[in-house]
Amino acid sequence: MQPVMSNAPAESPALRLIEFWQRPEAVPPRLVERAKLCLIDALGCAQFGAGQPWGRIMAEEIGADAISGPSSVLGTARTAPPALAALCNGTAIHGFELDDLLPASIVHAGTVIVPAALAAAEAVNASGPRLLRGIVIGYECMSRLSLALGLEPSHRGFHKTGVVGPVAAAIASATVMGLNAEQLVCAAGLACSTASGVKAFANGSGGGMVKRMHAGRAAEAGVRMSRLAARGFTGPRAAVDGRYGLLEVFGGDSALPGELTDGLGERWAMDGLWVKVYPVCGWIQGVVQLLTAMRGPVPIALDEVERIVVATTAFAVKNNANPAPCDTMEAQYSIPYCCAVALEGDPTDPGEFESPTIERATRRAFMQRVALCVDAECEAVYPERFGCRIELRLRNGQTLRSATLDPHGTAADPCTSEEIVAKFTRLAGLSTVQIDAGSVLDAVSRLDTAASVEALTRTLRP
Repeated sequence: MQPVMSNAPAESPALRLIEFWQRPEAVPPRLVERAKLCLIDALGCAQFGAGQPWGRIMAEEIGADAISGPSSVLGTARTAPPALAALCNGTAIHGFELDDLLPASIVHAGTVIVPAALAAAEAVNASGPRLLRGIVIGYECMSRLSLALGLEPSHRGFHKTGVVGPVAAAIASATVMGLNAEQLVCAAGLACSTASGVKAFANGSGGGMVKRMHAGRAAEAGVRMSRLAARGFTGPRAAVDGRYGLLEVFGGDSALPGELTDGLGERWAMDGLWVKVYPVCGWIQGVVQLLTAMRGPVPIALDEVERIVVATTAFAVKNNANPAPCDTMEAQYSIPYCCAVALEGDPTDPGEFESPTIERATRRAFMQRVALCVDAECEAVYPERFGCRIELRLRNGQTLRSATLDPHGTAADPCTSEEIVAKFTRLAGLSTVQIDAGSVLDAVSRLDTAASVEALTRTLRP
């Protein structure tokens, strides 16, 4: 274990990380193309999430003051000041557990970085290449900050997306806005004091809507802090890895400051990105995938199932075993409920995780027949890989078994660009506000040569 630094001299890992992005050649061209796919995936999630109750409430709240601005509120016809647009859009993208995931660092990057970078880009009419560069840098910083915190914050109940998200979003926003190195340091330093988010949504007493907001608040804070830094509002240079900094306060003894720069420029977070296939917690994607394949094209009636044993990680056994979810959030986090959907329903349909479907008596009874246990192989590779092993026993005496360490959508079995585009088109079609999906896709494809993001944002406003 690397000790947390008692101060942050000029050569501290955090400052070296920020300085690295001043180099024009820092971002490889291939990752710019990857950023386009990340943007497409996030925009699809936003179009659908904006129509959910939490998305509508957030948009109504910021619209109550009738303040307009330069930045789009996705899934609506509204515009808003940049930070408030980022708040709405981050909440919408994270609105139905469909947004991407960085498994090794256990954070949702797209739901924080894309809304922050996009809102900042609209505010300064940035070029397409600058927006894409900001997205790549934001993903990388979010991953490295989370890895540097270690696992202790997650085990203590912090939602790391909300803890590191503001800092990564500030760096991404500042990059898009064209701030200099000192302003970048200030933006990151200010954002450290906005880190927040506890996982009370997963304690079994009702998840509510707060998890959706964690991403929005992180994106909002990142944009706000970068704009303050641009105006000359200063922050502590040692706020990330110095005394009383983010790593020391949240990570404690588990903090690994070296992760901020280890392999910098050689190892990229986007190469390990997980694009979700199902609207459920990442820990459960493999479970749903295996059961869907085991049942085949014809659903299985739940009363035909005698028992299911799901062997997975200790973390999932502890946090995803709820046999009686009471709302959408809990249903998406419940392995027993997701097993029911995978066997008798359509696990790609968001409606399977809404009331009154989650209260079906047959599903309530079935969930009591799902047992969870720890699998040694899955535990050994966690969190870099999210494995599970399934045993399905039917009442006719048949027993089916299957296992995976790499669910579809992960880096080992990635979604194709065609699948990502299809996901975007499907989610955009489910939106309460219709946009021309083809025009959005065309605008994103041209971003790397676009002098302005305006051509894209016009397609996002109905």
